[in-house]
Parts: sequence; structure tokens; C-alpha cells
Amino acid sequence: MINNDVLRSIRYALDLSDPKTVEIIKLAGHDIDRPALVALLKKEDEEGYVECDDIIMRAFLDGLIIFKRGKSDAKPDQPQKTNAPLHNNDILKKLRIAFELKEDDLHQIMKLADFSISKPELSALFRKEGHKNYRKCGDQALRNFLKGLTMRLRG
Repeated sequence: MINNDVLRSIRYALDLSDPKTVEIIKLAGHDIDRPALVALLKKEDEEGYVECDDIIMRAFLDGLIIFKRGKSDAKPDQPQKTNAPLHNNDILKKLRIAFELKEDDLHQIMKLADFSISKPELSALFRKEGHKNYRKCGDQALRNFLKGLTMRLRG
């Protein structure tokens, strides 16, 4: 899924203003100003559109975790993957952490979006890549999760 769409969806779900979104990104140590954010929030066909790269998306998601849950003490034996490509599974995992979602919460969110997924299929999305039960999260699953999350948060 396009990072710009994810950013717009989460921002809408939480009803975040531009300054608050900038603040969230800065919580993760990434410097961005309001005009740069506005360019990221534009649609592909709008003038001034800028593609949201994985670095900014990761900073937003990490900042969202800090914003929602507070700063945690990073374990020194777990290096941060700042240059690795960001996949839908990673986005889903970070949103699960930020909103402190349990398995039942995830099922309710998917149900709100009329997207049926079994418990084993859902847990496979959160497995480590390379695990025998790992399943890649498709755009449709992430899109429906964001839709259900928006419905849950905004009513």
C-alpha cells in the first residue's frame, strides 16, 4: 500500500492536525516541517504531491507509538532497522503496538470493515518473515484494517 495513503488514513482516524502530525514525526527523531508534511498529504494527481518514503513512514509510526504509549527503553541487543524496506506487515505490527491491540481487538476491527479473516490467518501476519507460518499482508487486508480502525476510533 502507498505510504501516503496510510499516513492520510491514520491522520484522519485520529483527527490529527498538521502541527500534531509534525510533532509525532519529530518524536521519532526525524525532522520535518509543515510544508513538507502538506506535500505528503496531497493525492497523487494533485500539484505538489511528494511520495512518502519508508524513512518518513517509519518515523511517523514510531512517533505514533511514543505519542500513544510513551517512550520506551530500547533494548541494546535489538538494533533498529531504519534502512530496511517497510512492508504492510511492519505497518500493521507498529499500529498494533501503538494502539495496544489484542487479537480480539484486531478481529473486531476487521469485522467492522466487513473483512473476514481467520485467527490463524491473522496471527500469520504478525509472524517473523521466514517463519513457516508467516503470511505477507496484502494491500486489501491493510486497507480494510485501516478502514475498521477509523470506524472504531471515529464511530
